[in-house]
Amino acid sequence: MTTVLEIFKDITKLQRCSGNHKEFIEYIQNLSKKLGYICLVDDVFNVLCKKENSKANIVFQSHYDIVCLKENCVPQIIEDEITLKAVDSTLGSDNGIGCSYMIALMYENFDAEFLFTSDEEIGLIGANGLNLPINANFMLNLDSEEEGEICIGCAGGVDIKATFKDKKIVPNNENLDLYEISINNLQGGHSGVDIDKNIPNAIKLLVKSIKECDGKILDINAGERINSIPANAKAIIASKTMPKKVVENMKIEKIDAKSEHLTIYSDRLLDYLYSFENGVRSLNKELNVVQDSINLALINTKIDEIVFEFSARSMSNENLKNLKESTKKDLEQIGCEVETYGKYPAWKPDINSFTNTVLDIYKEINNKASLRAIHAGLECAIFKEKYPNLKIASIGPTIKFPHSKKETVYKDSINNVFEIVKKIAYNLHSR
Repeated sequence: MTTVLEIFKDITKLQRCSGNHKEFIEYIQNLSKKLGYICLVDDVFNVLCKKENSKANIVFQSHYDIVCLKENCVPQIIEDEITLKAVDSTLGSDNGIGCSYMIALMYENFDAEFLFTSDEEIGLIGANGLNLPINANFMLNLDSEEEGEICIGCAGGVDIKATFKDKKIVPNNENLDLYEISINNLQGGHSGVDIDKNIPNAIKLLVKSIKECDGKILDINAGERINSIPANAKAIIASKTMPKKVVENMKIEKIDAKSEHLTIYSDRLLDYLYSFENGVRSLNKELNVVQDSINLALINTKIDEIVFEFSARSMSNENLKNLKESTKKDLEQIGCEVETYGKYPAWKPDINSFTNTVLDIYKEINNKASLRAIHAGLECAIFKEKYPNLKIASIGPTIKFPHSKKETVYKDSINNVFEIVKKIAYNLHSR
């Protein structure tokens, strides 16, 4: 019999970077034909596999795309007795292991709906554009990343982009010096699940140093991606006094050049960024999770403007709307042009017969298993919005440092969770 690990190694050989669909779709189409499943593909490259006269009451779901740090990367697996990693790249266990669970059940000829979604990592594109017939009553998403946790709710989110154009050319009458300030290789982290871990934000630290020396911004660039706590930042400023280091990883260099004129951005931008309340805004004590948060993620100087972006999240759609609107209003007050994008809904926690069944089965193998909600986005929220009567839970093996070169998945955890997946499948099949 083909094992989950063998399947994962096979699909890891395929090009699965977000936006690349061809190889995986051809693989799953050929496999479906071989195993006796219908294989449907919609316009946004989601794939649904099921038996021709299916009586399935459960749909298993995973996204098949992976985060690639280099274009068209195919991970090279490093395996030891305990873990799987990759050579100088992400591993793609998020969400390749989930896909492998589903394919393993197909090898067992199990009567279920198997939904492989596209481009989750670049905006939940597949889930949002889904146009395939889902008839099951229950959904088990396989994209969680901590063994023992059953996710039954998640945050919604929206990204906010602000463009600031208030700059002017002024004579350097005060004989200001130029400095380059840089911050490199801070810890970084996920702007959802890690937002309450006191991880330093490189942009906020850079701004603090500029503000405290009464500096003027000439150029500023920072951050890596919209859903990450920024780990790197750099700025060129003009100041009477040398900036001070506010973090160990900060480097300050005086530029050996004087300019008669300076192109500087209005202090309104610096004042706003300095006073901006970054991170956790409120906590949900009932769920023991962050309720509302916002992360200053990116900032870049263009030819005539500075563009900066935030990722806002909330466990409540109403709270998310309020957070978006209040942030937008504050940005407009300092003269920014503001747009929002990438919105996805919250998944309100719902304890029901299905989640209780998943919990009971899970506890047969791990008695410490528990229901929880996470302050991050999952495709489940979109499916719940599309199919209000669908009962959903999410589980998965322990995956550490996803989306990074340190991504690690544990072989025992892969096997443990698959046993739970099978028990859930056959329990619901008999109903």
